[in-house]
Amino acid sequence: MSQQSRGYPFWLGGVAASLAACCTHPLDLTKVRMQTVRPVPGAGSVSALTVLRNSIAESGIRSLYTGVSASILRQMTYSLVRLGSYEKMKVSLSRDGHASPWRLLVAAMVAGGLGGVAGNPADVLLVRMTSDTLRPPEKRYNYPNALSGLVSLIKSEGLKGLTRGVGTNTTRAVLMNGSQVGSYDFFKSNLMHRSVPILNVELKDNILLHTISSCLAGLVATTVCAPADVIKSRLMSQSGTAGPLKILRRSLREEGPRFLFKGWTPAFIRLGPNTVLLFVFFEQLKKSWDTMTLRLA
Repeated sequence: MSQQSRGYPFWLGGVAASLAACCTHPLDLTKVRMQTVRPVPGAGSVSALTVLRNSIAESGIRSLYTGVSASILRQMTYSLVRLGSYEKMKVSLSRDGHASPWRLLVAAMVAGGLGGVAGNPADVLLVRMTSDTLRPPEKRYNYPNALSGLVSLIKSEGLKGLTRGVGTNTTRAVLMNGSQVGSYDFFKSNLMHRSVPILNVELKDNILLHTISSCLAGLVATTVCAPADVIKSRLMSQSGTAGPLKILRRSLREEGPRFLFKGWTPAFIRLGPNTVLLFVFFEQLKKSWDTMTLRLA
């Protein structure tokens, strides 16, 4: 039985995504801080290295893992649903043979939308926890961890707080899953059994193929999602009520269209390795699950 026709536990993707997020969280924190920092007139743009250096200088190495509990909660909601739903849809679409790339792309986008809604509360917490030190002391949220932050968010803002930015976040999730998961399957299927130039090695269903496919998927996903990611981060980090269109207009007026790709470098530096780790972990977990089920059969 091929991998495409097999079913796997719904939660498997969430575990893989959580493992990947733990490895790349400092880069995610850097990306969010770059996207949410307000421009200072006359000052140049802030680089990823500057943000990292300032974070370590102000709060030490441990500060790079600020909000990691929210990151794990996000992966066990958002990624669990988007990857689990996509795998179920892929199994259904592949019953009569290989599904077309376009059908898989649509399935990936639908699954991404479901994941975006499911993971929105954790995303709000993640953005607030990772960008909290950029706010004035009197305006900080000071969430000690994701669960405490979730309780505080519900108490202070109710349902409105849990759904803050859900439209932008869901749009970004649709773009992310379509460009990341959809393109990964596309690259993987098209590169299978092809030879690698210079090395003269035929690509098989192994870690080398998974790594190459996920690197390309990470590049596609970063570029496609950058504008929605920037607006989402600014929408969720604010304490006011400005909507996405107002934030878009204000940012375009103050910073120009280049702001839409602000933080692209740390986003790719984070999403590239994250995508590689996500799919390598996911593929290895699938193989381990297959081995375990065969032994128990």
